[in-house]
Amino acid sequence: MRNLILCLVALFALAACGGAEPKWASDADVARAAYVHDGPAAITLFTVTNARSGAGAHSGLLINGAQRIMFDPAGSWQHPALPERNDVHFGMTPKMVTFYIDYHARETFDVQEQTVLVSPQVAALVAQRAMAYGAVPKAQCSRSISAILAGVPGFESIGSTWYPKMLMADFSRVPGVTTRTITDDDADENHGVLLVQAGDPRLE
Repeated sequence: MRNLILCLVALFALAACGGAEPKWASDADVARAAYVHDGPAAITLFTVTNARSGAGAHSGLLINGAQRIMFDPAGSWQHPALPERNDVHFGMTPKMVTFYIDYHARETFDVQEQTVLVSPQVAALVAQRAMAYGAVPKAQCSRSISAILAGVPGFESIGSTWYPKMLMADFSRVPGVTTRTITDDDADENHGVLLVQAGDPRLE
């Protein structure tokens, strides 16, 4: 049975490899969008979970260091004002973080937010790894984040995994982590409605 599961995982991975969508914003756009948050250096893991079953659906990583960026591997989230380089989004102001959460949280999905304060050096290392990782194929969000955090000081509890809930469980064992659950009763048919509202002042 174990061999069968491993074979299925391997086939699934090969099938997903064609789903990566490389993007590369210009240096000028990235520099123009750069946002420096005045809070301490921190790493935040977002896990989207099914509100009914609790199953994991997606993982994203917010990195607050020299600038604040979002690594949203194989995600559908985007905003016209934010330049992107291979799943790394630049310009993560507080309103953009709110937009990211609101995009994912709705009546059928909750968002689990786990944050740990780190040194500027650790934040820089995680950001460097995220920016160097490349475009992530579909269904490999947790796999890519666990690979990026592997071996990073303070994140020794993170093991290699394909599953958002397992990554969330590993992250919960990082010393000093704080957690909150975000719910929203917005209907599914409104999912992503802000995506096309580029002029919405809430997102500027």
